[in-house]
Amino acid sequence: MARIVIKNGRVVDPANGIDAVRDVVLEDGVIAAVAQDIDTTGAEEFDATGLVVAPGFIDMHVHLREPGFEYAETIESGARAAAAGGFTSVCPMPNTSPVNDNATVTRYIVETAWRVAPVNVFPIGAITKNSAGEELAAIGSMKQAGIVAISDDGRPVMNARVMRRAMEFAKAFGLPVIDHCEDLNLSAGGDMHEGRESVRLGLRGIPGASEDVMVARDILLAEITGARYHVAHISSHHAVEMVAFAKARGLAVTCEATPHHFSLADADMQPYDSNYKMKPPLRACCDVDAVLNGIVSGAIDAIATDHAPHAGSDKMQEFEKCPFGIIGLETALALALEKLVHPGKVPLARVVEMFTAGPARILKLDRGTLSPGSTADVTVFDLNREWTYDVNRSFSKSRNSPFHGRTFRGGPVATIVNGAVVWSAQ
Repeated sequence: MARIVIKNGRVVDPANGIDAVRDVVLEDGVIAAVAQDIDTTGAEEFDATGLVVAPGFIDMHVHLREPGFEYAETIESGARAAAAGGFTSVCPMPNTSPVNDNATVTRYIVETAWRVAPVNVFPIGAITKNSAGEELAAIGSMKQAGIVAISDDGRPVMNARVMRRAMEFAKAFGLPVIDHCEDLNLSAGGDMHEGRESVRLGLRGIPGASEDVMVARDILLAEITGARYHVAHISSHHAVEMVAFAKARGLAVTCEATPHHFSLADADMQPYDSNYKMKPPLRACCDVDAVLNGIVSGAIDAIATDHAPHAGSDKMQEFEKCPFGIIGLETALALALEKLVHPGKVPLARVVEMFTAGPARILKLDRGTLSPGSTADVTVFDLNREWTYDVNRSFSKSRNSPFHGRTFRGGPVATIVNGAVVWSAQ
């Protein structure tokens, strides 16, 4: 494998407290050195002058749709979109067909990824069989096959007793429990956030309380069981406050935020445009502010996309009939720079941490650092390059994004996985 020296970049490695101009040496698939003025004789040189060099980004919440829904996305197409977004690792949720609730499906995902995916794929297994919320899935055998967490994602476990048992099993196997926090009874029939905008548009509302009550329940169960508990795509101000409270009490509670939940509010929706329909829904401005404040305060640990591709034939229906979800792998970094770094809300190192060391720590992945000897996964990006997102040129098979035609300042330049460049903007 070629020796690559990334020269003169601004190395931002929060795991090691580095934010300085350095050279990075990649050799035989690992980080060989991070230092100044490294000799490039006999090596392939990557000039990163004026660019940021960071550990490979990790997206701990994506939907790759394979097996079962390959018309919307495949492991290969989703992984290529991830590489174009600067991600070197992704964690697909289990809501495939069949559901990833056993080792056979887990092995299929892992082995397919090895063959076709340009990035690392770490599957997340189901909590219950068929994600039906009744009987625990084969958690132990799935872990042996390669899962890094358990979640029923879009079909949250409504039975508190089942969730408690899941947390107990997860703790025994050293896995975090990730929950899509939604009381399905409170949210039933809803299409967007319940509030002034839903009334104005005449659409059925999903109250913030549907998220809040599940976060509260799960935190209490996490305290009882001692499990590691993670809130997926947090979106309400009360939920952020409860996670901060749990952290202050020393509980092993973490959470993630999506770029669309800190970039858009329900008032930003184009009326009846299905590209603005997702779960959790776009919330009120006070909720968006709470998510931003949670990132600033440290209550929120990671940024994840919840990349949710849907075929055009599914999304191009009446708002009430179309499925929830948007794609987000290729716009995540640009939105984080636009909403967090450029306005000066948080330092660049904090954002990099939320894409790298944060998710790596939650999932206990040996990634998210540029320490010598670690896997040579690297994300190189430009803070100032202007570019316009054209959803029709996306590597994803789906086109459901509210950010089509938006001009951004800053974005990925190159994605390096196991020491090899798998995507480049050039």
